[in-house]
Amino acid sequence: MKAPAFDYVKPKSLNEALGYLKQYGSGAQVLAGGQSLMAIMNLGLAMPEVLIDITGLPGLTDITVTDEGVRVGALVTHATLQHSPVIAKHVPLLWQCVPHVAHLAIRNAGTLGGSIALADPAAEYPAVVLALQATITLQGPHGVRDVAADDYFLGLYETARAEDELLVAVTFPKVKDSEVMVFDELTRRRGDYALCGLAAAFDVSGGVIRAARLAYLSMGDTPVLAPTAAAALMGKAPSEETIAAAEIALINDLSPRSDLHGSVNGKLHWAKVLFGRSVRQLGKSA
Repeated sequence: MKAPAFDYVKPKSLNEALGYLKQYGSGAQVLAGGQSLMAIMNLGLAMPEVLIDITGLPGLTDITVTDEGVRVGALVTHATLQHSPVIAKHVPLLWQCVPHVAHLAIRNAGTLGGSIALADPAAEYPAVVLALQATITLQGPHGVRDVAADDYFLGLYETARAEDELLVAVTFPKVKDSEVMVFDELTRRRGDYALCGLAAAFDVSGGVIRAARLAYLSMGDTPVLAPTAAAALMGKAPSEETIAAAEIALINDLSPRSDLHGSVNGKLHWAKVLFGRSVRQLGKSA
């Protein structure tokens, strides 16, 4: 399939981009790399009147370490993240997931902000943002506001971003010495969208799991947290017995739908496989 006809504009400033968003309203789509947007347009799932190309806007390509965490500009590309020592050191879960994003050519053009703004439930970054409780910064005609990851993803390609706002940055907390991060996913072929993926953030002390945030991708209309399974890990060593008990709890957290990619039982099995891998990784990291 091919995308329907659309107009194209390339603003030179953030204010000009916001002006276009106000002018076109729901008829506009923001182009910030196009990794997922081009695909859903070709499938007829998005039919914008105009594409607002924000690539090249000044001030959105910085990675900055602050007291609050690591602030990543919306137009930072996947490739930049992959080769950033700052991301590798301070946000290792994000750094781990980047090689799973599509293919090299796409990673050279696709952006962090584009992925999170579109909120494809099969994309890696939304799950990482949720697992790390990152903060999404939005800018619109009324100024700048921050939205917690827990409040950002609302439904299928639906977020807390208003149609006249741009996502300008994401701030991630810096990893602590006691934390272990694990990203893993299952695909039919390397670079394909994930059949199932897991972004996991653990706090481990004295060989015991003290906290966990488990965020799944491709398991629903949004990235999905698994709080019941995480609670089943608390105060436990990462043993096979712990994994088996928590896998039972995991079923209460996930409600995938059967589709062309797999049955409900198949998807739940994939989720268990990734869960077990992530917890076993804690033992290897000890």
